[in-house]
Amino acid sequence: MKQLNIPNRLSLLRLCLVPVFMALMGIPELLPGQTGMEILFSALAAFVFILCAVTDMIDGKIARKYNMITDFGKFIDPVADKFMVIGAMMMLVFCDRYAAIRPVLFWGVVIVVFRELAVTAVRLVALSAGGQVIAANMLGKIKTVTQIVCVCAAIIEPLLCKIPLVDKYLSFWGRYLPITYTSIAVMTIFTLWSGINYIVCAWKYINPNK
Repeated sequence: MKQLNIPNRLSLLRLCLVPVFMALMGIPELLPGQTGMEILFSALAAFVFILCAVTDMIDGKIARKYNMITDFGKFIDPVADKFMVIGAMMMLVFCDRYAAIRPVLFWGVVIVVFRELAVTAVRLVALSAGGQVIAANMLGKIKTVTQIVCVCAAIIEPLLCKIPLVDKYLSFWGRYLPITYTSIAVMTIFTLWSGINYIVCAWKYINPNK
């Protein structure tokens, strides 16, 4: 258990917060028509998700600064990220109050899930063949940032549009949700790019000709 240093504990905390986030997202679905409760629980869900994102930034910095990088940390950190992002996106797809962005976000989620499954498979093959854990590179970290921004935008932007003053004077914003759709596009691009880059970098471990 000596590998459970501070960065690893933060990663495990992030995993534990995922079901809390999902519960907060799901509760308003049981309270249809209650806009106030919808805004409250969605805002709490956004806060928990942002807290998860903060732990994601902090654990890596602590690990590098204090030389606390471990193989367990290299493994659990991206796993926690996957549960955090995919869990959040799945809730956004299934919650009816986000039905407006569902058709576009659905395909983004499909790409994210496919990418994460492929990278996880490659990571496991590389571990068994080369005996080492391949840590996430800078492109993978940028991908995670774009996914976090996408989820935050998808949760918060529709909420802002339900505020009376915003709905009255910026009604077009609620119809088009420009930040949400832009963030989905950027996230999709970096998700594909980072996935392809990871497989190329790890190909020496999975090349069937070797």
